[in-house]
Amino acid sequence: MNARPPLLRVGPYQVDPPVVLAPMAGITNVAFRQLCRQYGAGLYVCEMVTTRALVERDPMTMHMITFNADEHPRSLQLYGVDPVNMAKAVRMIVDENLADHIDMNFGCPVPKVTRKGGGAALPYKRRLFGDIVRAAVRAAEPAGIPVTVKFRIGIDAEHLTYLDAGRIAEAEGAAWVALHGRTAAQRYSGQADWSAIARLKEAVTTIPVLGNGDIFSADDALRMVAETGCDGIVVGRGCLGRPWLFRDLAAAFAGQPVPEGPSLGGVAAVLHQHAELLIDHLGADKGIRDLRKHMAWYLRGFPVGGDLRRSFAMVSSLAELEDLLAELPPEVPFPEDAEGPRGRQGSPAKVTLPHGWLDDPEDASVPVGAELMHSGG
Repeated sequence: MNARPPLLRVGPYQVDPPVVLAPMAGITNVAFRQLCRQYGAGLYVCEMVTTRALVERDPMTMHMITFNADEHPRSLQLYGVDPVNMAKAVRMIVDENLADHIDMNFGCPVPKVTRKGGGAALPYKRRLFGDIVRAAVRAAEPAGIPVTVKFRIGIDAEHLTYLDAGRIAEAEGAAWVALHGRTAAQRYSGQADWSAIARLKEAVTTIPVLGNGDIFSADDALRMVAETGCDGIVVGRGCLGRPWLFRDLAAAFAGQPVPEGPSLGGVAAVLHQHAELLIDHLGADKGIRDLRKHMAWYLRGFPVGGDLRRSFAMVSSLAELEDLLAELPPEVPFPEDAEGPRGRQGSPAKVTLPHGWLDDPEDASVPVGAELMHSGG
């Protein structure tokens, strides 16, 4: 299947292959990005941070926006509900040279975000959404920093927002738009609706449209491009415990054979490298504790006994990790059971919104208290 889209660019930067690592809270820190980047080029986005936390220089937030010296372009995702704070945050990024590309998050389905009118709830307020995008684009223009926008299909099946959001972002100067093919109500359950990506591509004609949702293999990526005509793909949960997915995607988009998955020994080597990178970033204790969440993803499908899996999930030092890795039979080939969906899926649920949120989509007032959620992103 040869479905490579045209050359993808964001501002002055070429994104080749046309692959973007989606920001994931607690996952896409500098350690994980470095691990993924060694498998191929593309765009690797930092964890989301809030505009208010950045402007107030929250210590956790300032640590979260760490980039490697060789990481280029430096891509940072902002969450915000207030055009004034968005402009302040982007001017800070410009003035202090904190990033080369800014992505804006309007896709988060988490209740603590939507109940304040943020994330996937916000594009319903068309004027406010446009004001926020415009504020970011104008503040970034003097430095030539491109601003991109990511959103979902809508709040739920009765309140779809993606076509308006795409047109508004395009009109306000976004460099591209990316659509996760689910509503906020779906969270990560069920199947992503790729046909919505195709409809957005038809509606947004002057900037690239990227597709996101259910890309767990190189074949999924090629199929999404073929079915939707999108200009690039955004990968989130598909790379959890599988940073080599970016190698597979690079091969597929280049028309080359997709490599075999690594043996258990190869996975163990990647896991060990991930541990070292996290320790460099977070320190020995916190780095190893942060690695625990990745264990089940790395070991998925491999014949590893329950006791050993539990030991991995409770590992407390690099030396202990090395002892556990030595117990894994290195020759075991990559299993078919390791393929397919991974990460959180959850169940569909009614979206929690501010009182009266759906009454007037033209209301441009800033949601009350939405930016109080500012502890480190």
